[in-house]
Amino acid sequence: MPYITTKPELETHLRIHCAHRDLWLRTVRLVSGCDISGCEPHQSTGPTGCLSELITTAGTIIGLHTSQGVDITQCRAPNEFLLFPTAGDVSIASSDGIWRAVDMPLQVGAGNIFNLRLAENSRVVILGPLGKQPSVNSSFERLPELTGLIKGYLDNIRFYIDEAHALALTGDLFDQLADYQAGCLAPSASELATPDRRLIRTIEKIEQDSGWEFNLQELASHSGASERNVYYLMKHNTGMTPYRFYQRQRLIRVRRRLVDCREGEPHISRYAADEGFSHLGRFSALYREHFGELPSETVRWRQRVLEIDAGAGQPPRDVELVPG
Repeated sequence: MPYITTKPELETHLRIHCAHRDLWLRTVRLVSGCDISGCEPHQSTGPTGCLSELITTAGTIIGLHTSQGVDITQCRAPNEFLLFPTAGDVSIASSDGIWRAVDMPLQVGAGNIFNLRLAENSRVVILGPLGKQPSVNSSFERLPELTGLIKGYLDNIRFYIDEAHALALTGDLFDQLADYQAGCLAPSASELATPDRRLIRTIEKIEQDSGWEFNLQELASHSGASERNVYYLMKHNTGMTPYRFYQRQRLIRVRRRLVDCREGEPHISRYAADEGFSHLGRFSALYREHFGELPSETVRWRQRVLEIDAGAGQPPRDVELVPG
């Protein structure tokens, strides 16, 4: 599968969208388990960013996306983890105060204290925990040999069939990372194939044209391929049919609105109807199949985070944190 990710990673597992500084920081603390002193946006107004989270029994993957530049200060992680930047400029500084660019997978040991700087429209993926013991080394280890493995995973996870498939893909990634830590040969970081332009046009049409109603003939014409070839390209390269991917995008748009911090009280039925889901029961079943939870559970997770006392910083009951 060629690497064609252009949208925020793990968009299917958004937890908060367009969050202001305090809420964004609070959620980062909750899902990462990190002890974080503060968060300093580079602008005084506007949202700070969004956050995604995919939890498995093997580990958790978190996607951070910044709407503006931000410095996250005095972070201390309880477990070893990997940082992997996917867009923008990401820098890290240890106790020496020197900022260093993060341009490949970076291993951060448990107990290390660091600052993280993300420029506007930057994206970074956090993978962990990778270990349990505190590190005696305050430095960070660059692991370029893991780039191909992580990029391949991030591309494949966009096209998972259902939640069980997403968990399986993620579990396999953590198994390979564990093998690497155990001293096995590093995964291949060979060059990834250039995607077919017709496939790119097909995916972009479905992702970006929110008002478009599915029509395979029209999609084929836009993509410059026959209907049969469009179907084959999608199925062969992503494992999903064009319609299945179209359906996924409609569900993602509903989820994005449910966790949009600029919205007031979420309206599940209205958002679903806006995306063409006229039967609420069928919509809820599809939502759970794709995302592993009901839309009402997505809303409750967001509401519980909003209810956390910012001063106490304690997680609400039933909010899941990074295992370990």
